[in-house]
Amino acid sequence: MTVAIRAIYEGGNLRLLEPLELPEHTVVRIAVETGPEDAERQEWLNQGQRSLMAVWENECDDVYNALLT
Repeated sequence: MTVAIRAIYEGGNLRLLEPLELPEHTVVRIAVETGPEDAERQEWLNQGQRSLMAVWENECDDVYNALLT
């Protein structure tokens, strides 16, 4: 299982910002990604999503879906 969850580093520990549904004493592997969610990065992500949706959502899909039914 892979899950992404936000946390804050305080006093040498990571404090989760939301609960994590795992049994006690479960061993996990943690990958740490730092850096603020800056506006430029968010705009790149938004542009990528718009480009994907322009390709993904098109009238050819509608025709194909109609043929399937």
